[in-house]
Amino acid sequence: MVIGERLRALREEKHLSQGQIEKRSGLLRCYISRVENGYTVPSVETLEKMSRALEVPLYQLFYEVDNPQALPKYKSVKTPSWGSSGKEARLMAKFHRLLSRTDENDRRLLLHLARKMADHRTGRGVI
Repeated sequence: MVIGERLRALREEKHLSQGQIEKRSGLLRCYISRVENGYTVPSVETLEKMSRALEVPLYQLFYEVDNPQALPKYKSVKTPSWGSSGKEARLMAKFHRLLSRTDENDRRLLLHLARKMADHRTGRGVI
């Protein structure tokens, strides 16, 4: 499967133009064209933007089935997820920038600490 072909098929299936996807995703139309034509391999972040613009779950970009009923069913989220807009989105962008500068060991330490804090908060573990 070529991801660009799948993205184009989903876009055309929903009767959307590349310009409409540009407005919905914030990605440039020329970039969308390059992805669809196989000249550029999109990052996971780009695929997330495309899936939101196409209003499909991310996993559906990777399924090629003739029978759409064979796809697993997931409940769609009506409310936007935390960090998708406003103050939270700016905070998430800041975290992304800062974490991209840290080395692997520091990231692992932070992830371990966050897991321990989450476990402690839910009562599943003790720090």
